[in-house]
Amino acid sequence: MQRILSTELAHHVGATVKVAGWIHRRRLLKSVAFLILRDASGFAQVVTTPGELEKLSEESVVEITATVTANAAAPAGVELTSPLIRVLSEVAEALPVELHRPALTASLPTQLDHAALALRHPTRSAALRSMAAATAGFRSALERQRFVEIHTPKIVGSATESGANVFRLDWFGRPAFLAQSPQLYKQMMVGVFERVYEVGPVFRAEPHDTARHLAQYTSLDAELGFIADHRDVMAVLTSVVAEMVGHTGAAVEVPAEIPAVHFSEALRIAGAPADEPDLAPAHERALGEWALREHGSEFLYVTGYPMRKRPFYTHPQPSDPTWSNSFDLLFRGLEITTGGQRLHRYEDYLAVLAGDTEPFAGYLETFRFGMPPHGGFAIGLERFVARLSGAANVREVTAFPRDLHRLTP
Repeated sequence: MQRILSTELAHHVGATVKVAGWIHRRRLLKSVAFLILRDASGFAQVVTTPGELEKLSEESVVEITATVTANAAAPAGVELTSPLIRVLSEVAEALPVELHRPALTASLPTQLDHAALALRHPTRSAALRSMAAATAGFRSALERQRFVEIHTPKIVGSATESGANVFRLDWFGRPAFLAQSPQLYKQMMVGVFERVYEVGPVFRAEPHDTARHLAQYTSLDAELGFIADHRDVMAVLTSVVAEMVGHTGAAVEVPAEIPAVHFSEALRIAGAPADEPDLAPAHERALGEWALREHGSEFLYVTGYPMRKRPFYTHPQPSDPTWSNSFDLLFRGLEITTGGQRLHRYEDYLAVLAGDTEPFAGYLETFRFGMPPHGGFAIGLERFVARLSGAANVREVTAFPRDLHRLTP
């Protein structure tokens, strides 16, 4: 007999079926007992006798052959009766995290210490499903727009891309580093496919201990050629975010045209000094409130960041090179995406690098042999899903987070 999932039981009323999963909860009454079985799709109620369940503990794995019986009060309107229960794996110790409650009561550190168990809770597994759905939406939106998925190295020979701290390692006796992003490689691949994207881990050895930072996170990167300026990149990003939200099923509206403000105006709105070089978290929150109040939008583009705060490959604003053709996308008052137009002429790179070109030799070769105007963006997946789900901490939507303090499990 082939195993079926709990969500399929309603189609088999009156039939004998086989299900399997984890014992989510037991209820032992005087003459009857109820077992709630959890599998990958949901829950099933099993009716049996107290003696059948006395020796079985929660999270033990069982296989059950039983009759599907209609019962409007049971999950999905059916329950399993006259069961034959076979134990596949028994749990013989107290659980460090209780999974049967609607919400996890264990502290977040306890959940992370016992991630293999805590992630089974429906709220935690739902967040991971949202991660998968958002990634599927990212891929789907870009592939419809002629983007090609690429895979770039995560171990690199020089720490040259940005000011972020890097993780150093030994590469057969030579120094190497974990990649901070695929930025340089995805630009190079624009010269091959014109439009590329990548889903992969990135590593930042920044000693942040906040609810929004991880030392390793998943970056959703895209880069496209033959653009006029950064606004073409923003248009693609808007369509991508809309599809990502749609795939998750979240009740969030992504405007067809997300409102945008220049960095200088953003400082004024947030009440920040005019010479502030970047937006602090409090400024981002103020801008999120302003966008919702003035435009009814939970999303806001901030454009034209100062060139001194952007990486060397950023294209300056032609009318005033103090500013850049770059942007951040804020969602509910938190930056989730950074992007912009890149330099594409070889001589421009020679000028900004001021002779320090040796670490970039392979990268610069791309521009020696002709590159179109191009730009791109990177979305922090964990931040995006945390904001989408209302999680207070990115670790709540990350299976096995890596941060300043955590390297296990």
